[in-house]
Amino acid sequence: MELRHLRYFLALADELHFGRAAQRLAISQPPLTVAIQQLEAEVGAPLFMRNSRGVQLTAAGLALMPAAQTALDQAAQALDVARDAASGQVGRLHIGFAGTVLYRGLPQMLRRFQAEHPRLALNLRELSSSEQLVELLHGRLDVGFAHVPRAPDGLAEQLVSSQPFVACVPQGHALAAERAVPLAALAGEALAIVSREVSPDYHARILAACQAAGFAPQPLHELRHWLSVVSLVAQGLAVALVPEALRQSGLAGAVFVPVTDPHGALPRYETRCLWRPAPDQPALGLFLQAVHSVAEGG
Repeated sequence: MELRHLRYFLALADELHFGRAAQRLAISQPPLTVAIQQLEAEVGAPLFMRNSRGVQLTAAGLALMPAAQTALDQAAQALDVARDAASGQVGRLHIGFAGTVLYRGLPQMLRRFQAEHPRLALNLRELSSSEQLVELLHGRLDVGFAHVPRAPDGLAEQLVSSQPFVACVPQGHALAAERAVPLAALAGEALAIVSREVSPDYHARILAACQAAGFAPQPLHELRHWLSVVSLVAQGLAVALVPEALRQSGLAGAVFVPVTDPHGALPRYETRCLWRPAPDQPALGLFLQAVHSVAEGG
């Protein structure tokens, strides 16, 4: 059954006159007559009674009307959905993020994006940076916000933010009232740090910076999340070097102090938006435009 036949049928059912229906459809009368005959043959019953008084709907025709209208409406909706998907206006994106990105503009960006694209669903997953790389490379994430110095092979990147590390010390600690502290001032303190498994790059680079400053932290407390690091410091059990954005965590008992690093060994904490390039991803393209518009590295 052709949708054209249903459209012709509904026009004739409304006009009950072949000439007026043909004029409304902007066609001549013979093609309309043929189309109705073909539809009646497919139904297996007459849809109209034709006599000297004009055209009237049969019982079959009356029954077909609502179903025909529904079919045309659904076809129009299907076309709209396909057009919207082609332009990226509908669909679903799976987005990974490391926890500290919540303090570096991600919520604001997501709210703005969803306000502009309300029919694009965003599924969020909190994952470590290393976990995100695995999920991205296996196609289980569309986008990741990870703390890595560079994108691995197979992934594209956009630098979103770059921030310094600061010292995090317990309230009441001798360094808490300083305007800035040298990195070497943390020597002899128990140091809390994210574990090697969670963030191998920053784990290694922080320890290398401590060594360049002349000390090897002992004991070393390894945790899975930066917020856990700050929480441990707030309990008075360690000091730490943490991304500056964690000042916004609001955890009582933790004080954040800028660090001077004469050797320049302490890295900056960089957040990158990562994705796997592929053709025909309009929804992803719209999301990346939003990322680029707010990225510090854009």
